[in-house]
Amino acid sequence: MTLQTTTPSSSDQRFTVPPNNPFVRRAIALSWFTIIYNIIEGCFSIGLGYADDSIALFGFGVDSFIEVASAFLVLWRFRGETGLSEQLSLERERRTTFGIGILFILLAVGALAGGSIQLWQGSHPATTLPGLIVSALSLSFMFFLWRSKQKVGRALNSSTVLKDASCSLACIKLSFVLFLGSLLFILFPNFWWADAAAAILLSVFIATEGLEAVKAARSDTFAAGGCGCAHD
Repeated sequence: MTLQTTTPSSSDQRFTVPPNNPFVRRAIALSWFTIIYNIIEGCFSIGLGYADDSIALFGFGVDSFIEVASAFLVLWRFRGETGLSEQLSLERERRTTFGIGILFILLAVGALAGGSIQLWQGSHPATTLPGLIVSALSLSFMFFLWRSKQKVGRALNSSTVLKDASCSLACIKLSFVLFLGSLLFILFPNFWWADAAAAILLSVFIATEGLEAVKAARSDTFAAGGCGCAHD
């Protein structure tokens, strides 16, 4: 499938998709699934993290709402576009890509702050079993969402959906950090610092992803065609 762009004189450029394209509907469905799952996950993680004095788990819960915000941006991006309309707005694509880039940066700041506070205080929860369970569940759901969003984003040539998929991938990485840190602490209590150190390292990569998204959204070449990829 090849997506073609049009270059009208108005600033709200649009690119075409085949009639009755089902991928817009899939993007919307995946966004709603992301929102519902992450609200539940975030509330449980924040509650358990607060009860067990776990900074890592509490911060992970806050990160879940970053994923919720990213999914809402995707919904806004495709508002009124059900796949039967052959025109998708590149200007809206640009704005939502920029917004998701900002969310990446906020996520990086949160991971950096959480890890730094934990290292500085030298604190750790009495048990990390709740973190182990929550992160294991998150890994399974987020992997499904990441792969599905990648497929939809490439089919629609949508930077917004692909960046939202990257947000899910960042959540996978943070889930793995929480899982590994929780497991190490259960097996080796002297390794209480491992998840905090890994979270700080991950914040650098997440911030880089966010800055690249912001830079791409502000580029003059962005209007040349969504995420800049084509599919046969």
